[in-house]
Amino acid sequence: MGIVISLLFYFAVAVFFIGVGRKVYRYASTPAPLKIPTTPAPVTRFGVVLRMAREVVFFESLFKASLWTWVFGWLFHAGLFVALLAHLRYFVQPVWGWVAIIAPLSPYAGLAMIIGLSGLLVRRLCVDRVRYISAPSDYLMLLFLLAIGLSGLGMRYYFHIDIVSLKQFATGLLAFEFRALPGGLLLLLHLLLISVLLLIFPFSKLLHAPGVFFSPSRYQVDNPREKRHSPAAGRPAGGNNG
Repeated sequence: MGIVISLLFYFAVAVFFIGVGRKVYRYASTPAPLKIPTTPAPVTRFGVVLRMAREVVFFESLFKASLWTWVFGWLFHAGLFVALLAHLRYFVQPVWGWVAIIAPLSPYAGLAMIIGLSGLLVRRLCVDRVRYISAPSDYLMLLFLLAIGLSGLGMRYYFHIDIVSLKQFATGLLAFEFRALPGGLLLLLHLLLISVLLLIFPFSKLLHAPGVFFSPSRYQVDNPREKRHSPAAGRPAGGNNG
């Protein structure tokens, strides 16, 4: 089983990086000829950087649009971010100092994920206008992420596993060495869910994670007068450009 999970993980990681890299390349190479920043917009490049930082870290536009959605969304993303950093302790030896500091926060991060995802799921079920535009994949993705968080918390509090063996398995993955996987159906489910998540990430709405950096309404400087766009396409040959 350790060999099967290892091969699945390698395949999932390859699909993840190739798929996301391909999408990012398409985003970056797609022309954005029109000035369409969401106003009020910054008029300098440094202002754009600050705006993107607020959007990525604090979800500024969501906060202005819907406070409750912002609360649940921010809880989920913040919890996921801390949990991912805390999981680095399984892959590095010796454990980095800052990872050791974050590691005790892992169960609280998992709980924040569950609360945030539950709130987002209830919102899709109970808010008419949101339920109307929700596809089955939207519900399945939330349930899928909930299953990952719940299985992780389950191993933390109820179905304990051999952490030493798990770390040996994880470090073996980085060294391309097949090592035994600790017993436990919940751990197997957790790893399978993570592998499937990596596989579907490049083809799902989760691509909003890198996509936010390529949104013209966010990254453009509001300087249409200073730097006008004059498209050459569509002009008659030798026509008057005045």
